[in-house]
Amino acid sequence: MSGKMQNMFFFFILLGRIAGGSTLSLENLPATGNITENSPANALVYVFSVKLSPSCAEVAEGYPIIINSNPLTDAFQIVPESKLVYRVVTTENPILDYETMPHLFDLQIYVMDTAEATDLQTLTVKIEDVNEPPMIQGNMATQPIMIYILEGSGAGNIYQIEAIDPERKELKYSLTPASDLFIVSNSGTISTTRQSDYEKDQHSYFLNITATDNLGLKTTGTVIVNIININDEAPYFTMKQISYTIPEEQRPGTIVVHITAKDPDDEGFISRLTYSISPPNEYFSINPLTGVIQVAKRIDREASTFQLHPRISLIIHVEDSPRGGQMNETEITIIIEDINDNPPECKQYTFSSKIPETATPGTLLFALRDYCYDNDVEPPNNKFNFTGLSGLGSNIFTLDPVGSGIVVSARDLNFENPANQAMKDEYSLTVVVQDIAWPNYASKNYSRYTTSKIGKVSATDKDLPFAGITYSIVGGGGTFGYTNIFWIDPEKGDMKIIATLDYETTQRYILTVQASDSEKTATVSVTVNVLEVNDEKPVCTPNSYSLAVPVDLAVGTNIEGFSILCHDPDSSPRSFRYFISSGNINNHFTFSPSAGSNSSRLILASRFDYENGLDTTWAYSLRIYITDDNLLSGSDRATVHVETGTVTLSIKVIPNPTTLLPTTEMTKLNTVFDGEARDPENCKIWCFSSQHR
Repeated sequence: MSGKMQNMFFFFILLGRIAGGSTLSLENLPATGNITENSPANALVYVFSVKLSPSCAEVAEGYPIIINSNPLTDAFQIVPESKLVYRVVTTENPILDYETMPHLFDLQIYVMDTAEATDLQTLTVKIEDVNEPPMIQGNMATQPIMIYILEGSGAGNIYQIEAIDPERKELKYSLTPASDLFIVSNSGTISTTRQSDYEKDQHSYFLNITATDNLGLKTTGTVIVNIININDEAPYFTMKQISYTIPEEQRPGTIVVHITAKDPDDEGFISRLTYSISPPNEYFSINPLTGVIQVAKRIDREASTFQLHPRISLIIHVEDSPRGGQMNETEITIIIEDINDNPPECKQYTFSSKIPETATPGTLLFALRDYCYDNDVEPPNNKFNFTGLSGLGSNIFTLDPVGSGIVVSARDLNFENPANQAMKDEYSLTVVVQDIAWPNYASKNYSRYTTSKIGKVSATDKDLPFAGITYSIVGGGGTFGYTNIFWIDPEKGDMKIIATLDYETTQRYILTVQASDSEKTATVSVTVNVLEVNDEKPVCTPNSYSLAVPVDLAVGTNIEGFSILCHDPDSSPRSFRYFISSGNINNHFTFSPSAGSNSSRLILASRFDYENGLDTTWAYSLRIYITDDNLLSGSDRATVHVETGTVTLSIKVIPNPTTLLPTTEMTKLNTVFDGEARDPENCKIWCFSSQHR
């Protein structure tokens, strides 16, 4: 028999069995069954039964079966419920999807008993649509999106969310937490509403974008927006004083004033600012990095330039970049103060005069003041007097008034009077012209940066004979717990530190130093500026904490809203860096932002995977380091002293109720042992025992 005839013969036999009128039948079929999309495996579609013939036949093994379907699918199968009752259920292969699959399936159900009686009926399965939550697509579906925008950028679009609704319904978008800088449109476009300002706004934004369908189902994605600082702010001067006074005759290098400024873009780190005097001045120079103005050339108050106008105006420029940066300027005035640095001088030092012996007491001989002068500009520095009338005849003549330089006769000049002992009728007198001088300091204001020896105070005394000068500190120099921080050598004027200085407690000391020549005293103010060094560690609150995180927590979530706030007395809030030094197994945790802020949040960086064995740890102990070197370059970090703070966190992962916890079996041969397991959801304890046989 040919192959074609064989096929035809089998076909007719099969039709004969199907339509042969056997008493075997499928009850409740044909029929229609309904099932919703996305139903899990073994979800019930329809229940039918088999009616056997009166004979002793039974349903053949492996029957009833689905012999065909239209369209073809493996999404359904038949399982027995009781001896003659069967259920049509789902296989989840494939998962039923209303949006991508046919909505109707015709299943041909075939049954045969042991007597070879058969029946064939059709079950029509109708797939019902259910509302499914929206789905975020693209990178946002698996991780937070990181976006960087420049400070000062105008309002505009920064990101387009890709989300769809399986039912093709319109979605609505919302943004949390609410922000005046960002909005999300109905089409899912995230936009800025205005220009961002790094100095006034947050430096980093953690935005949760939620897509919601018409029935309220929603899904959420995360966008992290970082504002990039640009150089858009001009520096400003921070010193309030604009007029300064210095004595004349200061040595080159003497510090006059410390110009200070801050850059809003850099939060006041003067190392990034450049100072200059414009136009340059021959008498003063400025350190371009520190802003310290120093004397560049000796200034003589008596010079014609300064006699009537002892003020020097300087235009100080500050710029935050060597070229093309933001700049500002201010004007300061330096007043040159006269000191008593010139002794009196006379046009002539020898005088001769004749006086008749009949001259009465009080007769004028000389007016010495008319011949003498003092080049100092201002009183009392240019004041002088006359003293010390001496010599043969000093008892006959006098200075009247005292110190005036007016020499007059004091009594009778009778030539024949033997009491007048003039030789050859001549008298030789000596008069001393002198300054009215107090001890004079070489500087009225001493400013030295702090080391173990901070400088020297010097004073001069023009009085003759020189009796010596004694130095002492009569005021200032104290702080908490210390009454004497500074010491001065009473003979040399050398000043030293005798106690530890702390910049965070006191940045400046103003001392009053006294000079004494045993009869008169003078005082001067000495300013000691304490330089800041990086000797304080970042301190964070809290510095230890215990947290719990669900095993299915979404990536990018701020764990329990936890954040740390850090403070460093000698560092900027932007100087902090955060990194987890130990305990971060499989890198599940991170801090955001990781640098540039004094506050940072704990974020879940990657999901847990216990089912596939990637994760086995349920309790994490994290050690976080916070350093104050974020504003340093890579090369500077290797040389500059960096302080480090620490925070410790204990994190427990909370499993789902269906998660199997790993257990460790403890056995002992031929011994009954007991154990217990704790349910992390309800904290119940289950006891068990076992015996090795």
